[in-house]
Amino acid sequence: MQKEDKVCKVRPAERLATVSEYYFSRKLREIADMNAAGKQVINLGVGSPDLPPSRQAVDVLCREARKEHVHGYQPYVGIPALREGFAGWYRRWYGVELDPKTEIQPLIGSKEGILHVSLAFLNPGDGVLVPDPGYPTYRSVSALVGARPLAYTLDESRSWQPDFDGLERMDLRGVKLMWTNYPHMPTGAAASVELFAKLVDFGRRHGIVICHDNPYSFILNDRPLSILSLPGAKEICIELNSMSKAHNMPGWRMAMLASNAQFVQWVLKVKSNVDSGQFGPMQSAVAEALAAPAEWYEGINRTYRSRRDLAGQIMQAMGCRYDERQAGMFLWGKIPDAAASGEALADTVLYEAGVFITPGFVFGPAGDRYVRLSLCCPVETLAGALRRIQQLRQP
Repeated sequence: MQKEDKVCKVRPAERLATVSEYYFSRKLREIADMNAAGKQVINLGVGSPDLPPSRQAVDVLCREARKEHVHGYQPYVGIPALREGFAGWYRRWYGVELDPKTEIQPLIGSKEGILHVSLAFLNPGDGVLVPDPGYPTYRSVSALVGARPLAYTLDESRSWQPDFDGLERMDLRGVKLMWTNYPHMPTGAAASVELFAKLVDFGRRHGIVICHDNPYSFILNDRPLSILSLPGAKEICIELNSMSKAHNMPGWRMAMLASNAQFVQWVLKVKSNVDSGQFGPMQSAVAEALAAPAEWYEGINRTYRSRRDLAGQIMQAMGCRYDERQAGMFLWGKIPDAAASGEALADTVLYEAGVFITPGFVFGPAGDRYVRLSLCCPVETLAGALRRIQQLRQP
């Protein structure tokens, strides 16, 4: 007689009730099922760069990985060559001086850094200012650590910049962190010295740590900026940066955090209890990638410009309006008035044309009437998506 399994009476942690499964995790499973049924969905939803890293970086990885002594645990703070590589990169491109020994912390991806910063600075009940629309992880991680996510709305009429008068009217008691991200994802709004100056001033006056997430500053952007270039910024700001986007290394999970030595030490205190460092040869390869000349970034941007032209035609085919000045590897467009919502339009395009685009509500309620296209696929794929959507609109 077969014994009947009994379900253990175990409950998950209460924090799981504060978040839901990541939209892309759920939707990509659905798309996998559609592809298994022969649908051949074109994926314009996820921003995973499809271009390769520099040949020099890959050569260093292969050469170093063949050495016998490099396969052990690595320092929690990263190898000196990596920290110095990040410091030189910041000096060269952003005009920011960082002490490689005390003001830089390598990360296993900037998404990890969002969690580590939150664990290092936030107590349960502390307030966190998160942009709407904005990267969903800012909100979800804040909730997971027991903090209070407080949305500040970004609006197209203000070029997707914070309403600082509105922020001043908010009840800021107990607010500890503010997440910000320029060039902005998902809207592509560019950074400016004036914007960063306002953020630094706001943080210093209210004792709120400004956490600037800066992975898109080299993509379709003629003026890379760091918030740490502002006078006094290092005293109140933390900046995250990543190899995933401009260096085509999303799967490598290599990123960094920069700030004053005290903030970095607090983050390291968390991180050293969570992981055991990163593969040494990968760190050496990233140091090589950081030395890429201007021609490297120019070549990447030539590719993205040709892709953005086609993405713009896709937006037009869907009846969407978009700002041609956007930076980053996405195109953000406002849906036509006749569409019920961004999600409704995205579902129509998915189920009737076999093209996956991202509805803007994923990034917050303020994104409900928008959709986002990824530029992380060849022009042939974008052209195929355009043909499908144009056929969809034909009577």
